[in-house]
Amino acid sequence: MVRLPLTPAELERGARLGALLRSARGERSMLHTALAADVSPETLRKIESGRIATPAFPTIAAIAEVLGLSLDAVWAEISQSEDGVAPAGAGTGTAERLAS
Repeated sequence: MVRLPLTPAELERGARLGALLRSARGERSMLHTALAADVSPETLRKIESGRIATPAFPTIAAIAEVLGLSLDAVWAEISQSEDGVAPAGAGTGTAERLAS
């Protein structure tokens, strides 16, 4: 099966996800965070850098849990476009609500 290239919107969403996780991780080490989420440090590094723009849902869920992030808030944050407009049904979110 051939994997289709990612769209610009998917690449942008992946970059926003990476930035969000990096920001939420703060001063915690990448190694500690990755191991606590049961993912490899290399996988976490690639997600944070945007090299894996569409990681598997269980991977995102595990990392979000370790970082204390709500999946609803994560989705709302990464679904917003550069102009701050979220697609229909994505809801709205701010970084302050992520830990709720």
